[in-house]
Amino acid sequence: QVLRKSLQRGVALSTGSFFVYEAHKLISGFAEVHASFKVEEVIEQADYLYGSGETEKLYRLLIQHKNSDDAELLWRLARASRDLAQLSSTSAEEKRQLAYEALEYAKKALEKNESNFAAHKWYGICLSDVGDFEGIKTKIGNAIVIKEHFQRAVELNPKDATTIHLIGIWCYSFAEMPWYQRKIAATLFATPPTSTFQEALHYFHMAEEADPNFYSKNLLFLGKTYLKLNNKKLALLWLSKAKDYPAHTEEDKQVQKEALELLNSI
Repeated sequence: QVLRKSLQRGVALSTGSFFVYEAHKLISGFAEVHASFKVEEVIEQADYLYGSGETEKLYRLLIQHKNSDDAELLWRLARASRDLAQLSSTSAEEKRQLAYEALEYAKKALEKNESNFAAHKWYGICLSDVGDFEGIKTKIGNAIVIKEHFQRAVELNPKDATTIHLIGIWCYSFAEMPWYQRKIAATLFATPPTSTFQEALHYFHMAEEADPNFYSKNLLFLGKTYLKLNNKKLALLWLSKAKDYPAHTEEDKQVQKEALELLNSI
């Protein structure tokens, strides 16, 4: 695009200024290449920090690029904002602010590249998070949109186990929805969204097949779903795996705790 605009300007230039224009074009070209390398470097650094569990450092790195037009940077910023909100050290007011910021970054990432699977995934996640602050009516009202974005993410990247897991969570949530929430759903939709534990189980197993042992929470929900289906033998199997999963994050520790509590209750 920069080159095209430069060429359009070049047509109007006099012969005397042509060489000046060519020099400017070359410099612009080098700057553009340098900028693209800079984005790649930031992404590489961000992925390293994410893999190392350096949530606060990752957020500080990416927030510097909140005005970027790069979808890859923006969805990572949405994820980092959400991860920061999830920390126990983050205050209630900061959690709320970060949740809304994360949604804006994910929305911007989608606007920049509608074909980016991760932008769809994180938009769905962040939209769900915001529902926690706006009440059950809003959360249920957004449910279909959330699922559509998860499904679109899987269409764009069928190997992404996390998004498949999230569809499983969506199904599980609607399968165990209490009667009063079903009543709210009936007022919002002509045909309220529904699901079953069997459907949730299908997606949790599908996620595990895509990337075995990728996520402690998927193991936990396999166990919880089997409990809902009164299959204690398989529930014990998956809950034991969740309990023994190496705890790299605060979420992993919470999963271990819940898995142990469920195992002790069986």
